[in-house]
Amino acid sequence: MIAPVLWMLIELMAVLALLLWADRWLHRHLQGAMLLLTNDTEIALWLYALILFPGVLLHELSHAVVAALLGVRIGKINILPRRMGNRIQLGFVPIQETDFLRASMIGAAPLFFGSTVIFLLGQFVFGTPEMIAALLQADWLTAVQGLRTAFHAPDMWLWAYLVFAVGNTMLPSNSDMHAWPWLVGMLLGIAAIILLAGGGALLLDGLSRMLTLAVRWVILLGGSTLLVDIPFFACVFLLEKLLVRLKGQYIVYR
Repeated sequence: MIAPVLWMLIELMAVLALLLWADRWLHRHLQGAMLLLTNDTEIALWLYALILFPGVLLHELSHAVVAALLGVRIGKINILPRRMGNRIQLGFVPIQETDFLRASMIGAAPLFFGSTVIFLLGQFVFGTPEMIAALLQADWLTAVQGLRTAFHAPDMWLWAYLVFAVGNTMLPSNSDMHAWPWLVGMLLGIAAIILLAGGGALLLDGLSRMLTLAVRWVILLGGSTLLVDIPFFACVFLLEKLLVRLKGQYIVYR
């Protein structure tokens, strides 16, 4: 029988893998569908950015708000898309160089704010915590009943779209994470000092509690995002397939 901690870690890895796959799939295929629809790379770029605009806006404002709270100067917030070589930048906030601790917090801000928005909508609009708990316990009847209730929530599709846009733009970019290795190194150093000082048992107990709570939050928020993503991903998939059939054109993804 699988131990509860091991099972929780398996669930965590599955959710993270699905989130990373979903993020990559959506951005590629949404761009592809818009290109097939318009036959114009610039119009396709703007349509792609427009669909995800609420999430992009929250992402960049999160950086700016946390930087301001930490006393780090910022430049002009840019929320318009632009091509950067082979990649697309949906938004950007110039931030003054600062120490790795503040840089790490600023970089993680979109993930924190985005997760908060998704949690609040899931908790008070869709009831996703109950659905995910039922799914994890293989209680299919309760999960289906919860899904049916969620579909009858007021302005359901508006809130679902917001979760979709925020959830697929809140992951940190490479530039957001540039200071994280330094933060991890500092935390490991502090942990080593505590262990050498004889506080190993207390440290391990505290870490165990904190990690358990963090893992449960990630599973809940990631699962909520993936559940809401399903109908939107289906629309993108079907639109792309329909346009391929009607136009006889294909998108080659690399």
